[in-house]
Amino acid sequence: MKIMQLIDTHSHLYAEEFDSDRAEALARAREEGVTTLLLPAIDSESHERMFSLALSEPGMCYPMMGLHPTSVNENPRWREELAEVEQYLDTPPQGIEFCAVGEIGLDYYWSQDYVAEQREAFITQCRWAAERNLPVAIHTRAAWDDMCDILEQEGERARTHGQRLRGVLHAYSEGAETYRRLAASGDWLFGIGGVVTYKKSTVAEAVQDMSLDDVILETDCPYLTPVPHRGKRNESSYVRFVCEKVADIKGISAEEVARATTENARRMFLER
Repeated sequence: MKIMQLIDTHSHLYAEEFDSDRAEALARAREEGVTTLLLPAIDSESHERMFSLALSEPGMCYPMMGLHPTSVNENPRWREELAEVEQYLDTPPQGIEFCAVGEIGLDYYWSQDYVAEQREAFITQCRWAAERNLPVAIHTRAAWDDMCDILEQEGERARTHGQRLRGVLHAYSEGAETYRRLAASGDWLFGIGGVVTYKKSTVAEAVQDMSLDDVILETDCPYLTPVPHRGKRNESSYVRFVCEKVADIKGISAEEVARATTENARRMFLER
């Protein structure tokens, strides 16, 4: 089954896991109707790889710039990394235009020792995004209460400065109640990925309550591989399986999901 006009809004196709077959993975994505990949940054160790892919695939691969929360943990240079993010946002490499500030956020899963540092890095980058009229791509793990509080506070702060804080909650993993709270607080989309295809997925229950206008699709490849390929390396072509699962949950056609989520992603990340 071919579905036209899909966007993978969160792809790490520049990662080392694709060094042996990156061109083939891109070709498979195109064959499945995936016209666009959004590439979230992690930290300085992967910037050049991301830039290289974006420059080699203009019109298909669009990079972001940001510091991932787990790259703050145990990193004595995290403020230097953060300064590098700001420098790139102000002066991108030749031929590069960033579509978002990301991947940024909070991740308390691995350690509770860096909460203050992660919050500082996250809030700082949210403010940079609002100042530059860029959306954010947000990673959240084991930190949803703090995330909701910060987004409500920073959204209000942006409005008082005549700015907008907006973007995507990447790899959304919470239930309908948190979705409703966040949807009411501002212009937020919810990135639905392979987890929605897993048995007993709470995300699947939340998707039932979501407006299709609030949904975008992603893979987070090479991670979080959807059924029927779970346990193997994920890739952008597999966003089709996410699309089909969302369609099944909502009782509509996969083509309708593809059309709506593609429009949502373009509005948020690709239209200025």
